[in-house]
Amino acid sequence: MNASAVADVVDAVPRSAPAATIFLAIGRATAVLFFSLCALIEIAAIVPFVRAANRMHARAAWLHVWSCFACRVLGIHVISSGSMPRSGLLVCNHLSYLDIIVLSSITPCVFVAKANVAAWPLFGWLTRAAGTIFVDRRRKLRAAAAIDEMRAAMAEGALVVLFPEGTSSDGSGILPFKSALLQPALDVGCNITVAAIDYSLSVGSVADEICYWRDMTLVPHLLNLFTKPVIKSKLVVTPFVFRCSDRKEIARALREQIVAMRS
Repeated sequence: MNASAVADVVDAVPRSAPAATIFLAIGRATAVLFFSLCALIEIAAIVPFVRAANRMHARAAWLHVWSCFACRVLGIHVISSGSMPRSGLLVCNHLSYLDIIVLSSITPCVFVAKANVAAWPLFGWLTRAAGTIFVDRRRKLRAAAAIDEMRAAMAEGALVVLFPEGTSSDGSGILPFKSALLQPALDVGCNITVAAIDYSLSVGSVADEICYWRDMTLVPHLLNLFTKPVIKSKLVVTPFVFRCSDRKEIARALREQIVAMRS
C-alpha cells in the first residue's frame, strides 16, 4: 500500500480514534488489497484452463475462498442457523455488500447484482471475476439476458443468490420484492430457499456503518468498516414451501417469510 492509500485510510478514521484502531484499519486495508490482487491474478490464470462447463463452479469456489479470508481479516463472525443449500435459488434480504461475503463464506454461490456494481472499486473487479450475473432493469434486452444466465446457472446445479428488493436498505424493514427474477427458478423447477441476514456491532450504528444505502460512497464506508473490531452476522436459512404458482404471489410470500424470520 502506497503513502497516498495509507493517508486515505487514516483520513477515514475519526480523529479521536486510538492509535490501535488506526493501525487495525491500515493492516486490514493492506491485507484485503494484497490478497484481492493475488486472488484476481489467480482466477485470471486458472479460468482459461478450466472446461467451459465447469467455469461457473470454479469462479464460485474461488469467491468462497476469498470470502472466508475476508471474514477472518475483517473480524466478521457468522452465526448461521439452518441448512444452506448447494443448488437452486436462495432469496435473501439485502443490507450491505457484506451480505455477499457472508453468504459466499458459507458455500459457493453465484450472485445476481445490479449492473452498476460492476464499476465499483475492488468489489466490481471481484464480482466480475466471480461470475456474478449483472442485471440492468433499464434495458430490457440486458434484463432478459440476465434471466437466461440465471436459468442456465440453476440448470447446471449452481446455487444462485437473489436479493429481490433490488437494492440495500438500513434494515429497519424489508422493501417490496420484485418478482421478475424469480421466473428462472419456476422455469427450471428448482428448490427455493429463504435466508434472513442481520448484523450487530458492540460499538457503532449498524444502519450507518454496516448497511450500505441511500447516497453512501463505497470507499469511505469501507475504510470506516475496517476500524470495527468485530462484526457479528446472524443468518437464518429455511426452505420455502410453494403454495401457488403465481410469480407475484410467490414474491409476496417470500417477503412475508423473511419478515417473520427477522422478527
